[in-house]
Amino acid sequence: MVYLNEKALADKAAFTAAGIKVPSFDRAAMVAKTKAEPTWLHFGAGNLFRAFPAKVCSQLLDAGVLDRGVIAAEGFDFDIIDRIYAPHDNLSLSVTLLADGNVEKEVVASVAEAVKADEDGLARLAEIFCAPSLQMVSFTITEKGYAIRRPDGSVSPAVADDMQNCPCSAKTFLARLTALVYKRYKAGALPLALVSMDNCSHNGDKLKAAVTAIAQAWVDNGKADADFLAYLNDETKIAFPISMIDKITPRPDANVAKMLSDAGFGDTETVVTDKNTYIAPFVNAEKPQYLVIEDKFPAGHPALEKGGVIFTERETVDKTEKMKVCTCLNPLHTALAVYGCLLGYTLISAEMKDPELSAMVDVIGYKEGLPVVFNPGILDPQAFIDEVVKVRLPNPFMPDAPQRIATDTSQKMSVRFGETIKAYLATGRDVTTLKAIPLVIAGWCRYLMGIDDNGEPFAISADPLLSELQPYLANIEMGKSCPVCVHKALEPILSNANIFAVNLYEAGLGETVEKLFHKLITGPGAIRATLKETFTA
Repeated sequence: MVYLNEKALADKAAFTAAGIKVPSFDRAAMVAKTKAEPTWLHFGAGNLFRAFPAKVCSQLLDAGVLDRGVIAAEGFDFDIIDRIYAPHDNLSLSVTLLADGNVEKEVVASVAEAVKADEDGLARLAEIFCAPSLQMVSFTITEKGYAIRRPDGSVSPAVADDMQNCPCSAKTFLARLTALVYKRYKAGALPLALVSMDNCSHNGDKLKAAVTAIAQAWVDNGKADADFLAYLNDETKIAFPISMIDKITPRPDANVAKMLSDAGFGDTETVVTDKNTYIAPFVNAEKPQYLVIEDKFPAGHPALEKGGVIFTERETVDKTEKMKVCTCLNPLHTALAVYGCLLGYTLISAEMKDPELSAMVDVIGYKEGLPVVFNPGILDPQAFIDEVVKVRLPNPFMPDAPQRIATDTSQKMSVRFGETIKAYLATGRDVTTLKAIPLVIAGWCRYLMGIDDNGEPFAISADPLLSELQPYLANIEMGKSCPVCVHKALEPILSNANIFAVNLYEAGLGETVEKLFHKLITGPGAIRATLKETFTA
């Protein structure tokens, strides 16, 4: 049995016997050089980072392209560092689940240091931020990680306190980040790129807005130099590139853990942190991966392009993101999430064997989405969606659940479906020809009732608008509610342009969604019957 730590890694033959690839580079030399002259710091030490950016870095170290690794930092869930990184000497095991059933296992050894952005770790982070060698600070902290305001638009109380106080006493993550950037400014206004790699639209803009809002408050309160704002807004000094990232990285799976144990790997226990992060010494993920970054790096960047990362102009990144989130992947995922929960599925791959659900995915992607797709030029939309539909979603070895993907659906509808509706309207296309997208919207409203197709209650995934939206549906009764009752319940939801990017009634789809919803509530089995009626040729 082999275990994941520096001492055990010296026995390369044992890892090879377990079918695990191990790095060949001099890790001690890499760690020493990275700590002394860091080039890359990453916040968000979870599964996506370990499965993708850290793995690319590890492979480039092995190829001799890089001589320095990455420093991982965590600003939210400190248990990740204490319970996963520290016990395993900052190593992780990448488990790639191929669609043909084969598995690739590889030790990721590029993390030279792991730091918590807490009171004890801030001094070390300040040293890193002030290093002239530092080129980029990247982030995978989820879209919520950039929020400094509450839903009503007011600044959250904790951030408001930080805005009033000195940067040196910041408590929230974004304020601490801004304070670290301020230290770099004070150390000589050194250049740096702050690169969001989170799966949200114009991620770099969200990061910049948060940092500059905090900085503005400090300048206004006399807590920071006025020229700090000029530094943040000078792209020859500080840049906030946008990016598009794509790699499905589910929680650690029990079946994968058993497979590893059977192969002779001993560190398979999943940790559930106090912040409800599911993480293990290994990370299971699919093979396909894409990372496209706006080429805006005032201090340069590690040669990640030699590991498949694409650096390009902003317009191309924007189109690539829209291609993925509006057409070729995210809408399909959300549709499967909604109907998977309603029909009792627990695996996306199993849904793709369902004739009605796979037909729905085809219609959303190929028939309704591709005609108005954003073509970025660097990736072919047809080839991308073919890979999604034929390889990625049906992969039976990917333990991805509709319940995970259904999280925060209200925050996703505008981009994943609203943008296609807007594109139809803008190009003069007839929105009434859409049949799958309205059915997904109706299905989501049906999902909000928390009752499956058998009439049984199920647990709805977390969503910030649940408390607002569910009361509208409180008086809907299965098999009893009339069209007038349906309109009264759905009108406040479907007319909300903040959710759908358009008022669906004004767009010409509100009544269609109401009729479909009415079909879905006629009684047990109504969801399946409606899907058959819609997608059976």
